[in-house]
Amino acid sequence: MSGPRVNSFFLGNSSGVNFSIISAPIDEETGKLQLADCSGSERAADWDLNVTPGMNISRVTISLTRNLQLCLPNATDCCTTPLCVVEALQVLACRNSVLLARLLIQAEIFANSSFVGNVSENATIIPNQAFRPLGSCPCDLTAGACDVRCCCDPECTPDLKELFSKSCFTGVFGGDVNPPFDQLCSSQSVEYTPEWFPFLCVQSSLNNTPFLGYFYHGSTSTPEVPSFKIPLQTSPGRLFTGYRQGDPIMTEENEYFTIPQQSLAGQCVGNAPVAYLQNFDVQCLTNLASYKEGLPHDVRIDSGTGDFIQQSVIYRTITDMGKFITQSESPHTAEVLCQNVTFAEHYTFICEDKNIEKINVTVFLGSLCDGEILTQRFTVKFLNLKSTSAAELFGNPGYQVGKPVRAANMNASETSGSLNVWQPAGRGLCTSATYTPVLFGLDSFSGCVLEVGIDEDCSLLRGNVTEKLDSLIQATHVGKRSNSSYSDLNDWVEIIRLDPFNSDTNVSTGSLKGICPDIPANLNIRIIFADVGAVQGIPRQEILAVQISYSTVIWQFQCGLICENSSSFLPITASVQFIKVPAQPPIPLTRFQMNYTEFDCNRNDVCWPQLFYPVTRFYTGEPYSQCLAKGLFLAFLTLLAVIMSNPCFSKLWNSFLV
Repeated sequence: MSGPRVNSFFLGNSSGVNFSIISAPIDEETGKLQLADCSGSERAADWDLNVTPGMNISRVTISLTRNLQLCLPNATDCCTTPLCVVEALQVLACRNSVLLARLLIQAEIFANSSFVGNVSENATIIPNQAFRPLGSCPCDLTAGACDVRCCCDPECTPDLKELFSKSCFTGVFGGDVNPPFDQLCSSQSVEYTPEWFPFLCVQSSLNNTPFLGYFYHGSTSTPEVPSFKIPLQTSPGRLFTGYRQGDPIMTEENEYFTIPQQSLAGQCVGNAPVAYLQNFDVQCLTNLASYKEGLPHDVRIDSGTGDFIQQSVIYRTITDMGKFITQSESPHTAEVLCQNVTFAEHYTFICEDKNIEKINVTVFLGSLCDGEILTQRFTVKFLNLKSTSAAELFGNPGYQVGKPVRAANMNASETSGSLNVWQPAGRGLCTSATYTPVLFGLDSFSGCVLEVGIDEDCSLLRGNVTEKLDSLIQATHVGKRSNSSYSDLNDWVEIIRLDPFNSDTNVSTGSLKGICPDIPANLNIRIIFADVGAVQGIPRQEILAVQISYSTVIWQFQCGLICENSSSFLPITASVQFIKVPAQPPIPLTRFQMNYTEFDCNRNDVCWPQLFYPVTRFYTGEPYSQCLAKGLFLAFLTLLAVIMSNPCFSKLWNSFLV
């Protein structure tokens, strides 16, 4: 062992076993191991024995109790030599004076070189580090004691240095405070020394060395620690200039104002920031064990001008629990734990231009018991302060990806319409399928299954399928923008319908039982849109046209061995495709561009039309004034080269020299 403590293990049942330790069991005359007996104890000289019993294994710990500090002047109870302890130990395990096991230990322990004692309170005078090294031995960190691996430490005796002589610190920290530098003339023997080195080398003593700069800290700057908080003021005294669409709303504590929202994975995130001018309506499932309260409603919101506004909160009690409690895992009993929680929160932001003027919050509370599943609802709506209708939107009038497409039925007294696709549930039957609105910019494909009997009339089947598909399109027009007004017909585009059957086309009625051709089972919705501008840097997208068409299939009854009194299934689908077109037709290529492709910058690495690009205002790598000056200087050199290459200039120059 080389340390003051060592562990070993005794395997077997230690009940009734006596452990003892014997120091120096070797006979000094013969050099042989002495015959051990079981009369020892758990302490011998400077050694202690400790046993921790277990089930079938016991841990045996041998510890040294003496001081291992190296002796200082006029000190006792210490180590006089670096090799402090050299002993042989024997650990015995006996039961009823019968030896069961023996362990022989050879201990060689060196003294501890760390300093223990009183440190002088006298202040150390540190020289100017710019002109003198801090010390001839920087690794000498402990006063009155030897620092390990510091070979220049004067407190280290030769015996101690032998322990780490091959691992000494190198470089400046190890005491080489004035190493020869490469620019010194005496360092010419360095490999790859250039021929002009003797003319430019430095002749100086090692006392004046550039390595002194290693100890010179000079003027320092404190690094800025990045913060997770976003500063609203870019400079002192400059107020926040308002929100832009999509900016996170901030609180008085300069933190995000958060409301639970759904992530891309469909799960609810409790600390999701609320974005300016972006409405949402989400539902989150929770139970009593995982329920967490959101931000308190007394948090003040930054209005966008540096002022803070308080939320106007109205609390209401839920009367119909069935709309929120979707499942009960166990019947209610008197011992069931219940808690008053938030069932729904509706936020209405009243805004004007880039600022928030008022916040109205309606909170619905109810009792949630253990074992119940709660469907929480959170809604956020932004309204314009100057709008006469609460349903009127503002901000970027164009569509944003993921927002419902606005539809209208201009042939009805109630002009609001809908443009939907199916959202199947359960077995996927059309009778139980629900509707979900068409979302802008997101292509989708959905459908359901219609039950059809073997004796189904083909004409009635076509009419039934067409009626199911037409139920998705309860509109005659689609809004060009997300804030299209129902009173202005120019804000809407008419839906182009391609009927599945023309009056001039003869539709087969189907003469075979169980087979019906020309069934319009597929509804195709094509929406053409374009970028027509930008609002605050966000593209403004408008719908240009909407077309609805049908695709027909041949339906055939499918059955097993017996087809009587059974029904087959007809899948009907609806697909939505968004097609983006340029706002303006692209400029057609000229004949020169089509024939001489080497001048096309998009097809070649060398672009001759951009030869003078660095001197144009499109180049932003340098200030325009510098680029112009460099361009004029280059033109002057070119003109000078042309003049000097002229033979007349050579004759004039020769005559001038004569």
